[in-house]
Amino acid sequence: MKKLVFATNNQHKTEEIRSALKGQYEVLNLEDIGCFADIPETSGTFAGNATLKSSYVVAHYNLDCFADDSGLEIEALNNEPGVYSARYSGSRDSLENMNLVLEKLEGNSNRKARFKTVISLMQNGKNHLFEGLVEGTIREELSGKMGFGYDPIFQPNGYDITFAEMSMDEKNRISHRAIALAKMIDFLKETH
Repeated sequence: MKKLVFATNNQHKTEEIRSALKGQYEVLNLEDIGCFADIPETSGTFAGNATLKSSYVVAHYNLDCFADDSGLEIEALNNEPGVYSARYSGSRDSLENMNLVLEKLEGNSNRKARFKTVISLMQNGKNHLFEGLVEGTIREELSGKMGFGYDPIFQPNGYDITFAEMSMDEKNRISHRAIALAKMIDFLKETH
């Protein structure tokens, strides 16, 4: 089975990707390869941050690697939190981040939002980018126990439940990461 490093320490994301790949690839994360560096995410774009992470692994471990950067973009907040989604409140606490979003949106009827993922696949010295988007709305309160991050307040269009109320399989079929990942997997199949 082909090995691909996923440049993340997030076990939730790792499991989500492994589940989506369904055994087609052996997906290793940073811990699996012994990488404990704090890889800088200093770009102002999702594509830039994903590329910084995948490039780092290729340069230091000489393994094909993909990395994603994802975030929530809320129309009424000028697409905040965007690349700062993980630390929007100043910490990595999901509840604090969600509460800040809800506080900033209080009284605002425009609840349009989208989740965006950009994957950078570094393979054979080339960078390939894949994007996934899911449009939706921000709920006025948290709902659901599944998922992670902003999932309890994000309701994708066409559904009456949040990401956090969906099973991992259901979310994997429609999520921004799943869309970007499907594009990457199609590319991998075409090029091998």
